[in-house]
Amino acid sequence: MKRRKAERGGRRAEAIAAWWLRLKGWAILARRMRTPVGEVDLVARRGRVVAFVEVKARATRTEAELSLDDYRLRRVAAAAEALAHRYARPGDDLRIDAIFIVPRCFPRHIADVWRG
Repeated sequence: MKRRKAERGGRRAEAIAAWWLRLKGWAILARRMRTPVGEVDLVARRGRVVAFVEVKARATRTEAELSLDDYRLRRVAAAAEALAHRYARPGDDLRIDAIFIVPRCFPRHIADVWRG
């Protein structure tokens, strides 16, 4: 039961993040892309930039930021590398972004979170 609730919450957070990105001019190319080395929540494009987006939903902004540790970022990076050939065109810039979803706050989009 607890796992199902977490799954629903994750899907809801990803839907909110996708909506937020669309409002900012991004096209959503894919959702929940799984690979043997990791998972990417959203793949989005705006112009020549393809972003592999990790979505984190928590009760507070601090909890959300702390939930995105080096281990998770490495898994997203590995998954992005495995998926890049599907979504990137020659000359595109690839990056890993994060979106933090916190109750009663606008989503917070951190661009290029892998490099800081």
